[in-house]
Amino acid sequence: MAAEGLAARAAAVGLLGAVLGEGRLMAQVVADPQGPLAGLTPADRARAQRLTLAVLRHVEQADRVLNPHLRKSPPRLVRDALRLAVVEIAQGAPAHGAVNAAVEIVRRGKRTGAMAGLTNAVLRKVPEAPFAGLPPQRLPRWLRQPLVHSYGRDIVSAIEAVQAQTPPLDLTTRDGAEAPDGTRLPTGTLRLEEKGQVSALAGYEAGGWWVQDAAAALPARLLQPQAGERILDLCAAPGGKTLQLAAAGAHVTALDLSGPRMERLRENLARCGLRADVVVADALDWQPDAPFDAVLLDAPCSATGTIRRHPDLPFVKDGSDLPALVALQARLLDRALGFLKPGGRIVFATCSLLPEEGDGQLTAALARHPHLRVERPVLEGIDAAWWTPQGGVRLRPDLWADRGGMDGFFMARLGV
Repeated sequence: MAAEGLAARAAAVGLLGAVLGEGRLMAQVVADPQGPLAGLTPADRARAQRLTLAVLRHVEQADRVLNPHLRKSPPRLVRDALRLAVVEIAQGAPAHGAVNAAVEIVRRGKRTGAMAGLTNAVLRKVPEAPFAGLPPQRLPRWLRQPLVHSYGRDIVSAIEAVQAQTPPLDLTTRDGAEAPDGTRLPTGTLRLEEKGQVSALAGYEAGGWWVQDAAAALPARLLQPQAGERILDLCAAPGGKTLQLAAAGAHVTALDLSGPRMERLRENLARCGLRADVVVADALDWQPDAPFDAVLLDAPCSATGTIRRHPDLPFVKDGSDLPALVALQARLLDRALGFLKPGGRIVFATCSLLPEEGDGQLTAALARHPHLRVERPVLEGIDAAWWTPQGGVRLRPDLWADRGGMDGFFMARLGV
């Protein structure tokens, strides 16, 4: 077995241990200079992350395959090495390579060397198509229960089916810019099935496009930015919506609390040749010099709509932070309204599937501010069924399932 193949797989097992064993978000572990990816080549880092994401989408199925062959639960490293091998086999990798790698990872473990034989014996019993007939991985109870109440079991099952798949790569492109070959979605997003290394794709260096899920691209379109307008992008990092607003010719102020994430925004602006005033500050304390024509608020939320791209979330979160997030969203929305000129408009958005972070926020905002009006502009590619009775837009992962789905979002445009 090639050493580099083992390095990526061992790092994947380390990432799984951090997420499933320590309850850490994968993004935090990946960014840790002392973490499992330390010292790996870029190719191995990328492969380790792909393998980890694949396992996180299929933990439940892998355990169903493994448990009949385990008399008691093995140590974490052994369990995660077994899961990785089963998922690799399910995805069509040569069984001997996946099995040999798992055995070697267990053999090298500080306290697991004696279980290498068990690892080999268990994996030799795994069938060629280990997940055949098994349902997709279910969402955790704290999330699944309210979603079933809101959408019904069939829709939630459809959401779970989409979340079990590796999502395509979505790009927002500038008019006339060079871009890779892909499929243009009805809303204008360019979707790629075979993506490879993003920075090697056509048009990357020229800044003709940026990575942005099809759903995440819609709040800026709902705002309908106009050239010359002063627009505030609140909670802006990592900057996809800022780029959209700037590309439309608006004078954009991008504000976010996170300095490191705003560095990414600056890098994206520079690569794409776009301009914005970048401010690192707390929106609840910051005060602009003058009011804005429009505000885009993509508020901090549970991120439950992004599980298809971030399958670690169900294993790390438990819903306990939801009340605080809902309260913060309301405070940010009230604050943002104060930044608007008379006659201005705001788009409120969350990448959440939970109603209290969507229609619930809209209902509460209209009650707190009777002068607000919900605006429903005509948007190309938006299915009529996506509009809610109140005039918001509700997106779910199972929409466009035959095209690869989309992130879950709620958004609404309000005029003052």
